[in-house]
Amino acid sequence: MIRVLQKKFVFTAMIAVSILILILLGTINVVNIIMVRNETNQTLSMISEADGNFDHIQPTPSSVPPFDFRIEPKDERDKFLSSNFFVVRLNGNGQIIFTDVSRTSSVDEASAEELALRVLDEGTRTGKVGKYRYQISNSHMGDETVIVFLDNSEEILSYARVLFLSGGIGIICWILMLFMVMFLSKKAIRPIAENIERQKQFVTNAGHEIKTPLAIILANMEAMELYNGENKWSKNIREQTVRLNGLMKNLLLLAKMDEGAAEIIKSEISLSELVSENVRAFAEPLNLRSITLQIEIQPKVIIKANKEQMSQLISILLDNASKYTNDSGTVIVSLQQSDKRIKLLIKNSCEKLPDTPPDKLFDRFYRGDKARTQKTGGYGIGLSVARSIAEANQGSITAVYENPNFVSFTVRL
Repeated sequence: MIRVLQKKFVFTAMIAVSILILILLGTINVVNIIMVRNETNQTLSMISEADGNFDHIQPTPSSVPPFDFRIEPKDERDKFLSSNFFVVRLNGNGQIIFTDVSRTSSVDEASAEELALRVLDEGTRTGKVGKYRYQISNSHMGDETVIVFLDNSEEILSYARVLFLSGGIGIICWILMLFMVMFLSKKAIRPIAENIERQKQFVTNAGHEIKTPLAIILANMEAMELYNGENKWSKNIREQTVRLNGLMKNLLLLAKMDEGAAEIIKSEISLSELVSENVRAFAEPLNLRSITLQIEIQPKVIIKANKEQMSQLISILLDNASKYTNDSGTVIVSLQQSDKRIKLLIKNSCEKLPDTPPDKLFDRFYRGDKARTQKTGGYGIGLSVARSIAEANQGSITAVYENPNFVSFTVRL
């Protein structure tokens, strides 16, 4: 139980850490993309406004004296000189009159002119083609058109560099956080674990202490009836004593399973025969209430499990169906095996479906029908015991509501 609680704590904490890291890394990369793209667009606009001519860029006055090592952003001339680009100029008739590829070594004049004509046919003023961003603008020299292509390889490398660095750092941080959470989880859940252990120990001790007085009360009641005969009071005392004794046995069984102390001896058993035996035991009480019993049991379904526990599990589900099925209703029992997976289905009709979610039915001391009390028998912990038995035998049990007014319990093993 403590290990399960610790695993859930680590799992929940790491989900929160993962979400936080993903948000942080995503924000860093998105901000980096926006900033680098804006800087590239500003450089492209600056070169385009200067028609790709360095002489058209006015020098920016600098407040930093020469040989001063204070860091300031590059001015427009420095950005121009450090950029890789080429320029194609066209006249008013769309004919190429000038091509400058001196600022790049990866494109010749023919390729530059072909690329310029292609983007001109697309009709967009700005865009991207291959590794180049381009901008089409009107030249300051008459009716000429200038197309500037700026190499954005550095932009792409910046995206990749930040992505891989942040991803690597994020993975390292996640692993470090995992070790830290695993190390601190024991301390974090220690108060809860101690409280749970005290509760389990209390139930176990109280159960053993109460069993002795109950046995004495029942023995004295039987002795009184030998001398004075049975009456309604003695009968009521015996019934309630037996009921309380059964409740304590179930509570002790739950406590042992929660502690993992319940001894589970598994063997190969015929689940088909086990289900059939339990169904036969409930057939007559169901028949007396005119309840239709539909049975579909696949033969020779073999499973490795604890026979007594599996019999108790089936009995609990059939007893629950018997108690809560409306008169003249229907109980369906089905056992099927497919691809080494076994499914036991027990469902029953009822007058009205419970108002709470189906999983609530497995809560201890919960009753789906508030109007039902001790008259129906049971203790309100039967389904909780059934779930513990299923999990102890590496299985699961679920409940669903089906129309019209059917409650279905499915055990998967």
